[in-house]
Amino acid sequence: MGEEAVELVIEAKDDNIDLFKNEAADLLYHFLILLKTKKLKLEDIEAILAERHK
Repeated sequence: MGEEAVELVIEAKDDNIDLFKNEAADLLYHFLILLKTKKLKLEDIEAILAERHK
């Protein structure tokens, strides 16, 4: 996750949107795998965000 996050930040500073999208996809993929490993779903995280913005 850390490596993918760093790569996304690096691409965010540049102007190549395709590279940015690819790094965003990589980070999201690894995040979803991590959630699955922890027996969580994306909806669990969405619920927390929804609660924060009430």
